[in-house]
Amino acid sequence: MTRTRRTSTAATLLALGAVLVALLGASPSAAAPSPPGNTVRFATFNASLNRTAAGQLVTDLSTTGNAQATAVAEIIQRVRPDVLLINEFDFDLAGTALRLFQDNYLSVPHNGAAALSYPYRFSAPSNTGIASGFDLNNNGVAVTTLGTRGYGDDALGFGAYPGQFGMAVYSRYPIDTEDVRTFQHFLWKDMPGALLPDDPTTSAPRDWYTPAELAVLPLSSKSHWDLPLSIGKRTVHFLVSHPTPPVFDGAEDRNGRRNFDEIRLWADYITPGAAGYLYDDEGVRGGLAPDASFVIAGDQNSDPLDGDSIPGSIQQLLDDPAVNTSVTPQSAGGVEAAALQDALNLTHRSPPAEDTADFCDIPVFPPCSGPGNLRADYVLPSADLRIRNAGIFWPTSEDPLYRLTGPGFPVPSSDHRAVWVDVKVPGASSPPR
Repeated sequence: MTRTRRTSTAATLLALGAVLVALLGASPSAAAPSPPGNTVRFATFNASLNRTAAGQLVTDLSTTGNAQATAVAEIIQRVRPDVLLINEFDFDLAGTALRLFQDNYLSVPHNGAAALSYPYRFSAPSNTGIASGFDLNNNGVAVTTLGTRGYGDDALGFGAYPGQFGMAVYSRYPIDTEDVRTFQHFLWKDMPGALLPDDPTTSAPRDWYTPAELAVLPLSSKSHWDLPLSIGKRTVHFLVSHPTPPVFDGAEDRNGRRNFDEIRLWADYITPGAAGYLYDDEGVRGGLAPDASFVIAGDQNSDPLDGDSIPGSIQQLLDDPAVNTSVTPQSAGGVEAAALQDALNLTHRSPPAEDTADFCDIPVFPPCSGPGNLRADYVLPSADLRIRNAGIFWPTSEDPLYRLTGPGFPVPSSDHRAVWVDVKVPGASSPPR
């Protein structure tokens, strides 16, 4: 009886996917349509350009032909964003990987997709893989050996080495580097009402971390960046981050709580009067000016209704009146994937058309313990910016571009999908695409 019901649900989702293909005009290709004039396309893509050891990404990008990097680059060329955040892009201090990905992959046409050139690029250090010197997972050992799971758990942000799972921004519009604000070092304990985790084995409150640990533990598991973009006569603040996944912990839910507060940082930052406690890495306090335009982007690791994040985590942004949520990016491929992969996806409450991450399911990919497909990646403009179009690069199995995403595992590019939103910026002139 249960199996019959699940099959019926899957068939319904497949039918909905076919309808969505027609409504979105997504056939025969999931490639993003050209945006209207004077429109800026913002995108976020957790591209999984992370490697198991420091320097491997630079090696992989030093020549053309790396299969995964080629697939990622082609996806970006199909979406053709004007401003792009890449999550999980390993950081190196010289910016070599940032340059090589442009020169050897984005600047090279792939399978008929035209080359892309981004004259403005930005990257900065991440907390991932930076040793804390403490036993942050409370297993009795402060691990100092690079490359081990225990080292990542005890680092300021999970990573096998400094810079793993970093971030990178590519832009066709100038980045005002003099006014960039980063929040890599803001301490979690300094957020009023922070959801600091509690050790369930003691009666004391919020005591998972010792005072000495809290004196060094930042809120941001990677970093939070405010990048002012000069678009025509306007400044649009590109607010990017990658909160920690709300899993890989225990009953104390230290990662779920950190995820909630990492999302909260941007909610406070864009709310007049709410960010007086915030200080950036230069010691400057406060948030955005009340009339500032912005676009929040990144893998927030939080679905509105499904998955393991604390209820209400992403709603801190989705329900904020300062954020324009009038259009939600969708794909037909996400609907089809939920139906074909079955399992946990059929129990989800969020619309599969809005999913952005193809996570595994226990019955389909044993011994996987993933949550199923989720909406994890967001591009959220400020309320003063009109949304003209939006989408998710998730081709259906009949799409020739399906080869770039595949059925789930193995992953040809990433387990996340590129998400894009076109916004009308008054006074903007679109650069050649």
